[in-house]
Amino acid sequence: MFRLLNRGVWVVMVVVLAGCSTNRITNMTPRATPRTADGWYTIEAQWDSSQQTVRQETIEPWVVVGTELYPMQRVPLLTNRWEAAIPVPDGQRFVNYRLKFDYRYNTFGLAQPDSKSTATYVLEVVD
Repeated sequence: MFRLLNRGVWVVMVVVLAGCSTNRITNMTPRATPRTADGWYTIEAQWDSSQQTVRQETIEPWVVVGTELYPMQRVPLLTNRWEAAIPVPDGQRFVNYRLKFDYRYNTFGLAQPDSKSTATYVLEVVD
């Protein structure tokens, strides 16, 4: 009985703590940028999580432009900053994009997949 009660208390604590966790994606990209000669533009993001069960090695961030996914790479020397380069064709002034972070988190048993996305952002390419 005591062991069962302890397990029940443990489950309640995990549920309460998981409910208090947050995952926040912050867009670090300026709203406007000068046009480049090669047509590639850097998108930057910061991902902060208080969710202790996130498996850090499974985080896969993406920049989503239409139906295209561009993988983000971790910024050197930082654990929560990511960047990716996306193409913007000559003559196109605006590009809509979202940030998406896929990851796995520990549960009782196997790790489970999860994903967080942002609203749509607009990057203006200025001539």
